[in-house]
Amino acid sequence: MLRLKGEHIYLRALEPEDLEFLYELENNPAIWEISGTTTPYSKHVLKLYLENAHRDIYEVKQLRLCICNKAQKVIGLIDLFDFDPKNLRAGLGIVILEEGDRNQGSGTEAINLLCNYAFVQLNLRQIYANVMEDNTTSIRVFQKLGFAPVGTKKDWIYSDSTFKNEILMQKINT
Repeated sequence: MLRLKGEHIYLRALEPEDLEFLYELENNPAIWEISGTTTPYSKHVLKLYLENAHRDIYEVKQLRLCICNKAQKVIGLIDLFDFDPKNLRAGLGIVILEEGDRNQGSGTEAINLLCNYAFVQLNLRQIYANVMEDNTTSIRVFQKLGFAPVGTKKDWIYSDSTFKNEILMQKINT
């Protein structure tokens, strides 16, 4: 697991004690736009999810990790999703919950750690991310880490009575 430790943050598996954090995050309407969530999750459902979070990425096609700061506080989550071992690719999603924890370099470090893990340990060829067109901060972070915009999904997300574009960004392991 040392591969998933950076200078300021580290990534770790979900634990049962993460229930409250997960409950707060998954039920935060401010992030439903990017997560595709439309209804709240109960603690019961999230507890069942945590009980199965240990399952292998090859079985469930997803890996969700906590982003923790040096004080061991969980500040966000980072995921590999739609894991496709045949075509050697996966999607990447990230969320830092609190405004005060954003723009501190934690997201950049977490993405870098997970990409290195995916390319070395999982032998992936490519990782992609879907970023809202108006999320210029995230677009800059992904570009800084070698992701290139490869397409625009027009009117992809319906939110706040309007359609929004989503940028598909891709990093290929060369």
